[in-house]
Amino acid sequence: MATNIRFFLDLINIRKTYNHRLIIAWVLMMIALLTIIIRLIFLQIINHDNYTTLSENNRLKILPLPPIRGLIYDRNGILLAENRVSYNLNLIPEQVPDFEPTVQALSKIIAIDSNDLAQFQREIRQKRRFEAVPLRLHLTEDEVARFSVQSYRFPGIEISSSWSRYYPLGPRGVHAIGYVGRINEHELKIIDKHNYSGSNYIGKIGIEKFYENELHGKVGFQNVETNVQGRVLRVLERTAAVSGKNLYLNLDLSVQQFAEDLVKDQRAAIVAMEPNTGAIIVLVSSPAYDPNPFVNGIDADSYRLLRDSPDRPLFDRAIRGQYPPGSTIKPIVSLGGLEYGVRTEQSRTWCRGWYSLKGESHRYRDWKKSGHGAMNLHSAIEQSCDVYFYSLANDLGIDRLHAFMSRFGFGQKTNLDISGEAAGLMPSKEWKERTRHRAWFAGETLIVGIGQGFMLSTPLQLAVATATLSNSGVYRQPRLVFAIEDTNSNETSTLPFTKPAKITLKNQNFWQAAKTGMEAVTHSGRGTARRIGQRSPYRLAGKTGTAQVVGIKQDERYNARKLAKKFHDHAWFIAFAPVDNPKIAVAVIVENGGGGSQIAAPIAKKVMDFYLLPESREQLTTPAQDQGQKLPLKSKKTKKTKKRRKKTT
Repeated sequence: MATNIRFFLDLINIRKTYNHRLIIAWVLMMIALLTIIIRLIFLQIINHDNYTTLSENNRLKILPLPPIRGLIYDRNGILLAENRVSYNLNLIPEQVPDFEPTVQALSKIIAIDSNDLAQFQREIRQKRRFEAVPLRLHLTEDEVARFSVQSYRFPGIEISSSWSRYYPLGPRGVHAIGYVGRINEHELKIIDKHNYSGSNYIGKIGIEKFYENELHGKVGFQNVETNVQGRVLRVLERTAAVSGKNLYLNLDLSVQQFAEDLVKDQRAAIVAMEPNTGAIIVLVSSPAYDPNPFVNGIDADSYRLLRDSPDRPLFDRAIRGQYPPGSTIKPIVSLGGLEYGVRTEQSRTWCRGWYSLKGESHRYRDWKKSGHGAMNLHSAIEQSCDVYFYSLANDLGIDRLHAFMSRFGFGQKTNLDISGEAAGLMPSKEWKERTRHRAWFAGETLIVGIGQGFMLSTPLQLAVATATLSNSGVYRQPRLVFAIEDTNSNETSTLPFTKPAKITLKNQNFWQAAKTGMEAVTHSGRGTARRIGQRSPYRLAGKTGTAQVVGIKQDERYNARKLAKKFHDHAWFIAFAPVDNPKIAVAVIVENGGGGSQIAAPIAKKVMDFYLLPESREQLTTPAQDQGQKLPLKSKKTKKTKKRRKKTT
């Protein structure tokens, strides 16, 4: 009996346990079912749009449409920078797991060198793995055909067409125009990545860089349907790209080419501008280089040749070259003497070939050893008398000299619309104390008075200062671009010239005194550049200059034949014409050229003739220039004449 009772109790306990476990299992099943239902609601209802988009991305892609870069023309509408169709071989990293074997197989069809691979490795770090990266640029038609036949062997590799920058005139005007190049890692951090989607190029220097925003345009997009291999089947939606704007420069290509040929194979710079507007007509830096190899990445050997060349073709001498201006600043220094009342037009200084400070024995020599005799302001500019300007600079003092020369822009950037401009140097007591930690000496003031010593100027600065002087103190900011054309709206807007600034003197007749002296330089019997003024159909005003490269001892004379070419003086010349209505102002420097009157002045005169006398261009443009050959800058002289020639400033 007891056994039956125990069995019955055990059976009741087992049933309770079973029911308890059944309830727990049922609850767990309901929780699991509820979880699944909640998850389905989350996936199918709440996140429906998100997962629909992810699903569509398996067959839909949004591709960028890079804009076509704006073109660049000269003032006469001659094309300077254009775009040409280029066929490129692109690789999508995530679709090419075996890179090296693939490249080896490709190399049997299309030439791929180490430079291509190095550029590819640089660019692959800047893009995501599903984005196409150029492996080889500028394929020929034969290469495109060979790859197309065997493209099935190379999944993840395709040929695309794109626009590539091209400079049809090669080195012509390169330092003004500049060039574009592949976007590097530094630029990638600062550009608008959205607007540069699909773009590989950006302006590096010159106009191409300064006006990058106008030239680049605005990116477009297209929504496309693709197959499993990622190839586009159809375009579902398209937003067109907005092309970049075209630029029209103030440069006159015909004058630019003529000026470049005049200094071909020389280290030189020429800047010519319109005094009344500030328009830059000519901006020459010689020697030049072809910018086209830089567009898609110049090879290391070619770049090394340019970089290490002693002639420095990559260096823009016109805006970055800083040289002692020499005697070219004497007309402006003379204006300072009149303005501060330390000289009148009739004041005379006796030149005996040297000048000494009171109480000192050191002699500051004049270029004319025998001296010029009695000099006033007019004759001092005409004959470039150093002694007159030593005395004038000493009476002015460096403080007033610095203040007055700064009004003409020396020691400051002109703010030309181009990148890389240098500021030059107009020294002062404060500058020397700050940079050299030494006091200013009176003798240094004398040297600055003739444009030597610490003072440095760029050819652009001297051209602007010359234009300001020709305008009797009206300053116009120089400018390279004069109009921007919006090809989308077919509207062309001319850029307004900046409001002119005015250098006001106590007496406006002072301007005429300086200009009359400069006119005598080219048209009087004693002018240092009188040869270029002979039989000229128009009157011009100019000033020669010679900038020393090495110092000469007290009792020695300059003898170019005893010095290496790199130690020869720099030849300067500034001018404007016609005198009564200036239409052009010019600054020319020829590095290590010697005397400004013999080398730089004839070059400047030819540039002015070419610009002012269009009817005589055929006579000026000789067959030798058409072929790009260097023309002699001076006529042959007999030995007897050479011996009689005197070195002029």
